[in-house]
This record gives sequence, C-alpha cells and structure tokens, in this order.
Amino acid sequence: MQSSDLIIEEPATKKAKIICELPNSEAPKNAPKSNGEQMAAIDTNLYSRQIYALGHSAMEHLRKASVLVSGLGSVGVEVAKNLILGGVRSVTLHDTKALAFRDLSAHFYAKESDVGTNRAKVCFDKLAELNDTVNCALSVENLSEDFVKQFDLVVLTDASFSTQTEVNGWTRNHRKMFISADARGLFSYAFVDLGDEFVVNDSDGETCKEVLVEYIDCESGDVMTLEGAFHQLEDGDHVVFTDFEHAELNEIPPVPVTLKGSNVFNIGNALAAFSGTVQGPVSRGRVQQVKVPKKMSFKPLSLALAEPDFMIWDFAKFDEPAQLHALWQALYSFEATKNYSPSPRSDADAKLLKENLPKDSPEMPDSLLFNFSYQACGNLQPIASLIGGLVAQEAMKAVTHHTTPLKQFLYTDSLEALPGADSTFDAAKLGTNDCAPRNNRYDGQAAVFGWAFQEALQQQKWFIVGAGAIGCELLKNMAMIGLGCGNNGSLTITDPDTIEVSNLNRQFLFRRPDVGKKKSEVAARSVKAFNSAIHINPMSEIVAESTEHIFGDDFFARLNGVCNALDNVEARRYVDRRCVYYQLPLLESGTMGAKGNTQVVFPHLTESYGSTSDPPEKETPICTLRNFPYQIHHTIQWARAKFTDYFTSVAEAVNQYLDNVNDFLHRVNQMTFSQRIEVLSTLERALVVEYPKSAEECVSWARELFDTLYHNDIAQMLHNFPSAMLTAQGDKFWSGTKRCPHTLNFDVNNPEHFEFVFSASILRAQSYSLAPITDRKKVAQLAMAYCSRPFRPQEGVRIAVTDAEATANDGNTANGDEDETESRLNDLNVKLARLKLENIRRMTPIDFEKDDDSNHHVDFVTSASNLRAENYNIEKADRMKTKQIAGKIIPALATTTALVSGLVCIELYKTIEADGKRSTAPIEHFKNAFINLATPFIAFSEPGKAQKKKYLDIDFTLWDRFEIDGPMTLGQLIDWVESKSGLTISMISSGVSLLYAFFQPAKKVAERKDMDLIAVFEEVSRGKVPDHRRAIVLEALTQNEENEDVDIPFIKYNFR
Repeated sequence: MQSSDLIIEEPATKKAKIICELPNSEAPKNAPKSNGEQMAAIDTNLYSRQIYALGHSAMEHLRKASVLVSGLGSVGVEVAKNLILGGVRSVTLHDTKALAFRDLSAHFYAKESDVGTNRAKVCFDKLAELNDTVNCALSVENLSEDFVKQFDLVVLTDASFSTQTEVNGWTRNHRKMFISADARGLFSYAFVDLGDEFVVNDSDGETCKEVLVEYIDCESGDVMTLEGAFHQLEDGDHVVFTDFEHAELNEIPPVPVTLKGSNVFNIGNALAAFSGTVQGPVSRGRVQQVKVPKKMSFKPLSLALAEPDFMIWDFAKFDEPAQLHALWQALYSFEATKNYSPSPRSDADAKLLKENLPKDSPEMPDSLLFNFSYQACGNLQPIASLIGGLVAQEAMKAVTHHTTPLKQFLYTDSLEALPGADSTFDAAKLGTNDCAPRNNRYDGQAAVFGWAFQEALQQQKWFIVGAGAIGCELLKNMAMIGLGCGNNGSLTITDPDTIEVSNLNRQFLFRRPDVGKKKSEVAARSVKAFNSAIHINPMSEIVAESTEHIFGDDFFARLNGVCNALDNVEARRYVDRRCVYYQLPLLESGTMGAKGNTQVVFPHLTESYGSTSDPPEKETPICTLRNFPYQIHHTIQWARAKFTDYFTSVAEAVNQYLDNVNDFLHRVNQMTFSQRIEVLSTLERALVVEYPKSAEECVSWARELFDTLYHNDIAQMLHNFPSAMLTAQGDKFWSGTKRCPHTLNFDVNNPEHFEFVFSASILRAQSYSLAPITDRKKVAQLAMAYCSRPFRPQEGVRIAVTDAEATANDGNTANGDEDETESRLNDLNVKLARLKLENIRRMTPIDFEKDDDSNHHVDFVTSASNLRAENYNIEKADRMKTKQIAGKIIPALATTTALVSGLVCIELYKTIEADGKRSTAPIEHFKNAFINLATPFIAFSEPGKAQKKKYLDIDFTLWDRFEIDGPMTLGQLIDWVESKSGLTISMISSGVSLLYAFFQPAKKVAERKDMDLIAVFEEVSRGKVPDHRRAIVLEALTQNEENEDVDIPFIKYNFR
C-alpha cells in the first residue's frame, strides 16, 4: 500500500445519519449502490487499528458497502454495533417486533420503559451515534424482495428457518449475500450463504512472508533459504522471486510450493528452463509469498438444511452440530405451531419439542434436548456478544472478500456454564417457579440459571483492569448480566489512559466529544446508561507495586474475582501474581486483529498466567540495525532509535546537567573512560558545538544530518568495505543478508529528502524550546542555501560486522592511549565549565507519539527510514506501515473483542457461588479458548492444572502457603516452619532482603533470632513496612535429612 493511495478526510463535525421509516418497497436513500459508485473517504486516524488488521483495500470495500440488519434483538444489536463501529458505509436497521422483558437481559440500548416499543426504534439513535462516518437508516415495515434486493448483504437474526429460507431466496435471486443467526440461552448459531462463486482475495489475512534464498536447484525445483532463515510457508502457498541477479527469475509468475523442511521447499519444474544457468549460491535473492484468490461455493439455506456443512465449535463435542441442527429446526417448528416458546424447566414442552424433531434427526442425549428446550426463552448477553462478534466478522468478510468465510453452519453451546451438582445453584434441581419470568430486566437470564443465581450475581464484587476495547466490552456484558448491581455488589475499573480518536473504532463506550477524557470515568458513565443499578467505581491508577497502598490487602480482600483487560505482558503478570497471593479467580484475555484468546486462572485448580510464557521475540542483531539492514523493519527500528537519540535522550541528559551540575558530574565520574567521553561529548555537542540560537540554525542542523546519515556514513562504509570486497574465504562480502549500499545526495525537490529536513528541523527547534519554522517554502530555501562539506574518508574507523564487534566497539569508544583519553576528558570538562548556564535554555524532551499526525513524529521516522531503505535498495514502507512498526501498534477489531469478551463472561458464570464463596466447579468445566476469525478457527482446551510439588509426602501447588499469625520472633518462625514441614531451614528471605542464612556470623544470627520478625525485616530492608500492608511474604530454603534442597510453599506472615 502506497501513501498516495490513501484518501484522507477530516473528522466529521456533524453526525452523519438518516432517520427514516422506510416502506418495504423502497431502498434506504443513503445506501450506496452495490457497484460501489459512491467512494467514501477513510479517516485513517479513526480506523487505523482496523486497517492494520484488514488492510486498506478491505477498508475501502467496507466504506462502499450497504448492509441490512434485520431483527434488533440481542444478536442483531450486537451485529449492528460491530458493523457500525467497523465503518460499513450504510447500515439499515430493521425490525417489526416489539421489545419484551425477555429482551432486556441482552439488549444494552433498551430499558424497562421501552417494553412494547419497536426494537429497531429503541436502539436506532444510540447505534447511529457510534460512528459519525456511517449512514444509518431505519425500517419497521415487513420485509419484501424489492426492499431486500437493494443491499449488498442481508443479516437476518431472530427469525425462523422458514423466514430465513424465503429471504435467502430473495437474496439469491438478485445475487446478494445472506447471513442469519440466533441465540437462545447458552445456545447460538450462524449460517452463511455468499453465493455460488464467492472469491476470497486473501484466505488468512496474514502478512505475506519473505525469506532470503541461499541456493536454488533449477532442475529439481528445490529452494533452500539462508541458514537460520526459516521460510514459515505452508503447502500450497504461492511465491514469486525478486531481487535476484538473474533478472529472468524475477519475471516468473506466482508458483505453488511444496514443503520439504523448515528451510527447504520445492516449486516443481517452474525453473526447469533455467537449469544449468542458475545454480549454486545466489546473491541477494529472496522469495516473497503472494496471495492468490480462491473461489468458494455456498448452498442456499433451502438446500443446506438438508445437506449441511458444519464448522466445529468444540472438538470435544464432535457429534453435536448435527444434533443442534435438528434441535433448532424443532424449536422453530414448535414456535410456529404453538405460537410460543418452550417454557423454562417445562418437561412437557421439552417432550413436545422432541415430537417436532425432523424425521432423519440423529440420536442425541435427553440432557441436551431438555436443556435446549428449557433455555428457549433464555437470553444471555455473553452469548449474544459471542455470536454477534462472529457474525459481524462474517459480514465484513462478505463485503470485503478478505479472509475465509464460515462454511456454512456454526452451532455453539456452552452448557458447562450451568451450575452442577456440587453448586448451591444446581441447575438440575431448578423448577419452573425458579425460572419463571417476573417482568424485569433479568427475565432472559433467570430463565437459564434461576433467580437465586441471579441474586448471587448481583452481589458479586469484581475488578476490571483496563478500560480499553476488551474493558469496554466486559463492562457492557457485566452490566447486562447484573454483576455488581445488588445492594452489596460492585464493579471497580481502573485505567490511567485518556481517550484518543483511534480508540473510537472499537471502544464503543466512547464518542468524539470524550477524546482527552479519562477512559475509566467515561466508561463508567456510559455503562450506567445500560443498567442504572450497577455500582461502579472508576479509577485512573495503574495496578503495580507503586500503587499497592491503593490496591492492597483491604482492596483485594473485598473482591470475588478479577478480569484483566490489559495490553502488555508485564502488567498481566503482576496482576496474576496478586490474584495468586489473594487466591482470587482471574479471567485473562487478549486480541490481535482477528485472533484472540482467553485463559481461566482459578484458585487451587489451574496454573496461573505466569506459569507459562511465550518464547521471547527474536531480536534483530545490533550490527544489522546499525550497519547491514536488509528489511524495512530494520530501517524503521533504526529511524525510531534515531528519534530517541536526537530528540529525547539528549534533552534529558542536558536537563539533568542543568538541574545539578555537581551531582551529574559525580555520577559521570563513576563510569568507565569510554562512557564518560560519550556522555560529555553529547553535552558538548548539545550545548557548545551545535547549540542553536535560532530556528534557522535548526534547519541547517537537519540539512547537515541528512548528509551525515545518508551520504557520509554510507561513503565511509564503502571505504571500509568496497563493493567488490571479498572475505578471507574468497566469498563476496556484500552477499546474503548484506546489501551493498549507495550514497544519496540531497535534492530539495525529492519529497522524502525535504520531509526529513522539514520534520527534523521542527523537532530540533521544539527540543530547544525555539519556535520552529513551519513555512515549507522558507525551509526549502534554507536547505538549498546550505553548503555541504566535502566528504573525506577517515582511516581507523571501526565498523562492526558482528554483534560481538559492536559490543566491543561500544566498550571502547575512546580511541587512543590513556594519555590521549585523559586529555580528551579534560578538554570536555573545561569546555563545559566555561558555559554560562544562566544563558542556556532548558531543553524539552520529546516522547514519540504515534497517534498525533500534526506533531511530525511519524513524518520524521517515515522519511528517515525510507531514506535509509533507499541507501540499501530495500523496498520502502508507507506512512501507515511505518507508524505501525515504529509505534508497535497491535491490530484490533471490534468483532474479535466482542467475541472474546463474551467467552470471558461465560467463564465468569462458572465462578459464581452463594454468599460469595468459591465455586466448586471441576476443572473440566472451565475452558481456555483460542480463536482466529480470519480462517475461521475456534479451539477450546481445559486449563492447565496447577503443577504439583512435594515436600516429604505432602503435595502442594503455587496456590498453597504456610500462613502464620504474628507477633513472632525470627527464631520462633524458624521453629514453627521446621516443625510444620519436618525440614531444616538454611535461609529465609523476603524479596531481596536476606533475613537469615546459615553462613551468617553466629552472633548476628543469635541476635536476630531473638528479635521480632518485622524488626528484622525492617533492619535488613532499611525501611519501614508500609501501613497498608498486613503481611509479608517469606521464602525459605530447606533441606531434608540427606541435605538435599527441598521446595516448600511460601510463608505468609500476618503481623497486623
């Protein structure tokens, strides 16, 4: 994607919606025609995270699409919300049904006073407010073929199969696409029909892989990648050759691959014509994956009902799709015949439902049939969130042709959420009265779990860490299920961040007027509108060691559980450790584009989040970034580091020096000679040699920096390593990953050359608290007036070829003998001492901010990276890609977030027990989930069990501890633990403080054994125990009779 392809619009200032009640015979006036003749502009700030997930082409298709969402019940409102957030050009909301009490448990835009009002009318205004770049229309008339044919896609929810079949027939008649869905209780389904010849342009949405080639055997078709460069391709992937010395290879069309190993694949006879001419090592060759469109054929619902294709929801329930397929048909038949839905816990209705099963229905357990019937009136927000997210993603696939659609039925059930025999709320013991409607907002949920369970939910106290995309969805779901809505219940949510424009595309509790406000406060206010009974406490503190005086013993003691909605691993690990310490359930989740995962951490059952870890990301070698880049990622990382070097680190060092010269120099004098010279040289350049007195001088500095980075440094590189240079082994030096660079000469008419100087000069001026020159013509004149100094190569300059050399060079910055080094240090100190500090301005450190397009940060990194890429003949990246890599932006979709948050809240149901007690649900009832909506793929697994350890004959896990109440001396504690464990203690520590060790002097040991334990802790740690802490954690090293080390649980010493 090139930057020139982007069509950017200013943020809308007026809500773009059309409110109209459409007769069934006319199309929505705001819906663009299906051929996309109306091209909508794209607000890249608003949609940036989605563009990174889908690509710009898919986003353009969304901005041309017209979608009808019919049926604004629990599933329909979720689908509509996600599509509107996603930026579909036109969304028409249709319904003919009136809101019922049963709808309220999973309809976040409805309230009790809306009962009896058309469901589409109830939610239209709120849905239209979600995205001011989407046109919304309203229809409340019966559907007709003439009406339906105007849309690119119809999403039909809460309708029988007979109605679906009719509407699907209409869409088929006009070559339009169709998706349907429904949810009842813990069950849901989706159906997709995209026609006979649907083209998928990109089957998985993954970034195309690229790998360097070491060797090609044209005769056999084997391609071997460079050592250590694994291709990561799959059988059937297509590739093209590029950047080969033999130009004819670069012209070969895409060819499929067959894998032969992690670094070898075969392309058949595609290169047979070049046999004998292209053999042996190939310099600078690379292979790039390309996506080849594929066709898919779908059956209409009328045929698919009899000949269904199923996607498996849970491989532990492999036979269920066919059974549920029959049960849903029976349910719709029952409702058409009886004109009502089976009543909760009615065995009579369940038996009648069984009579409506199709004749060829598969055998199924009665427990499945009866539970399905019992829940026909059920309406659960987590299930609606789950299936609504999935269906909205399928809708996006349909209109964008991006990633693989569902083919064709998906049936889900989450019956593990029903309380079992060990629970106070055992679902098997529920009667009709326990689940009967009471004409309130929880009727749909009580129909599944009963009213006693509902009351327990309302008294729960939970903590949500993070108010971003997942946090917003969790808040919505929790408010709708009534969590924390009772007299003794509460929800606490914390997030230190403020709202940005880029958040609005998926964090649906926020609007444009909220930009700049605290996320947690706005989220709490918004969710109160969903359920006014919720008791919510918004906070804006981080959860970390530094805030344990806020989130301490008293805070966690009140909680029933914690949900993580965080975007970084370290914060997740910290919260995980706190939950283990306080023995609280933790529901963990995360998303990245179309991928997501959930994890249940449950006391004394499962492992914790920190029990396992992903392998560390492979770091790019230092010498590659500094001297031998060969991928655009390398030049972007380099440019990002230069931003910090020039505009952040220097300013911070200067300010520290100005704040306290003596203290700064004292710290510098503790460093090595080379480090001292490096730090003081930086100050000399910043305050003496290059200190700008005007913005004009900042332009000259930027112009000189261009010559340094893109001409002189490269010329020095070629002086050290000429283009024809050979290694000691006789191989070309510039081969493999080493790309021979070339110098650049400044050209003011080259946009990238000028942008570098322009953005660098502005940032330079800002860092020195000068008013920058923003007149591009004036900057151009100053840049042209600059006189470049002729380059003269230097001898003795060391350029690292390996990381070992780079590290050695870093440790030997000071060249020359000791006398020269001392002289250089003295010279630097003298120059700095002469400065009149009162005449020097404090500098302004500039922190890289990726989401402000007016600050020139991304402009600098983009131009700096692309110029270096030009030096090394690397394909450049546009601003969007550079922004993503430099800003480490994680792709995000509202659809994935909705699905994942639904899965989290299904697991939350399983943690509920009476009176806030811990659930007795077995570990096999809990599920960790792994999803990829792009392929699509869903997998569940039982959470990993807490690993057992053993001391003597006693098993323990990470959840166990020795808990001791003080006061107690150190000696008494040692005696207590040794008596309890039957082992001998050799050391006791708390964090980094060693309280007792066998090798310490006997006198000190004797003295400390007689001291109060807290007094010992405070003496060793040299600080008082904070008032908010009621206990300290101790770790003991113990031995058995054979003097073998033995692990025991940690010790929790309660002293308050």
